[in-house]
Amino acid sequence: MNAKIFGMDGSAKGEASLPDELFAQPVHEHLLWLSVKRHLGDQRQGTAKVKTRGEVSGGGRKPWRQKGTGRARSGSNTSPLWPGGGRAFGPKPRDHRTELPRKQRRAALAAALSQKAGENAVTVVDSLSFAAPKTREMAEVLKHLGLEAKRTLLVLGEADPNVVRSCRNLRNLKTTLASQINPYELLQSEALLVTAPALALMKEIFSR
Repeated sequence: MNAKIFGMDGSAKGEASLPDELFAQPVHEHLLWLSVKRHLGDQRQGTAKVKTRGEVSGGGRKPWRQKGTGRARSGSNTSPLWPGGGRAFGPKPRDHRTELPRKQRRAALAAALSQKAGENAVTVVDSLSFAAPKTREMAEVLKHLGLEAKRTLLVLGEADPNVVRSCRNLRNLKTTLASQINPYELLQSEALLVTAPALALMKEIFSR
């Protein structure tokens, strides 16, 4: 499978070969779901905590005697039924991470990339560099490539500070490194913009 290579000015520079092991694989929806679930679970802190009836202040003696008062029987003012009592079945600190074998992680990434390739949503730019951080120039690049109105994921081979800072104020553009690309970000985007060095690096890392 091939994709057109463009320059920063939108001029055609030829074609780039997209490796079949990354861009021509079956799209397994359940595997993508597992990958997204794992990614979102890794973002959670898992620090939510409330006090149980054993942790709130109070308790000790019985509020009133069992019989003869006309009121409902009660054994402690720390009961979840009382104002200021403990919380029943409340959240506790926990780890939300889920494990996914390396082979399945690679297959999920290939499925997401293949889905983008099947939608003709992959664009390759031969190089991307700026003398200084210029958001306007990056916006012009997207306009030349016809991506200014699409949610675009830009994949870089290395974190060039000028490029990253030129991209971060553009609403529809998100950047990532070739070594850190993941299915969640791919599914969130409408178009995939890859630099030629990043494409070579992705092939080297994920095609093993």
